[in-house]
Amino acid sequence: MAKILVADDEQKIREVIREYAVFNGHEITEAADGMSAVGLCKLNDYDLIIMDVMMPKLDGFSACKEIRKTSNTPIIMLSARSEEYDKLFGFELGIDDYVVKPFSPKELMARINAVLSRKGAPEKPEQQVMTFDGLEINIPARTVTVDGEKVDLTPKEYELLFYLVENKNIALSRDKLLSDIWGYDFFGDDRTIDTHIKNLRNSLGKYRDYIVTLRGVGYKFEA
Repeated sequence: MAKILVADDEQKIREVIREYAVFNGHEITEAADGMSAVGLCKLNDYDLIIMDVMMPKLDGFSACKEIRKTSNTPIIMLSARSEEYDKLFGFELGIDDYVVKPFSPKELMARINAVLSRKGAPEKPEQQVMTFDGLEINIPARTVTVDGEKVDLTPKEYELLFYLVENKNIALSRDKLLSDIWGYDFFGDDRTIDTHIKNLRNSLGKYRDYIVTLRGVGYKFEA
């Protein structure tokens, strides 16, 4: 059983999600606006958050940004807006999935189960700290430092960097990165990977060239 927070200003949407989630053995808490969702996350621990974008008091993107300051709880974003910009913005904030309304409750449950299974998957044995010149990557501690200065990354940027480093010197296609990091078939184009790589390189500063672009293929961490 997972504890799930559903934040949506449409009561019917919350009721549908509750019905299907409870049937699958999950416990549901509801919030009708973004402000309430942020407040509940400060008071309780959840296994998953389902967040609508367009909500009163505080929109879903702003609520997600606030939650990410203190929590890495997986977030599935719901929205009637299907523009690529909105999806990419959500992923840059650290969401785990983006579902466009109207949606199939069964598909949503499949995505919920996929996100929860990734969260509960056992971690692979990892070297404690990896150093590449002045770039230090501590995977278990989820920290990255550049010349001794800590770098703040979004949750997805951490996952992407760690994955690249764990598979250093191996060519990784965009499709494989999307599949292994996001864990599902991405609905849209694969430029979300390019956006995350660009932001990651900017954060790494003079060590950005460790992430090599393989034209027509994808990327690799070359060490």
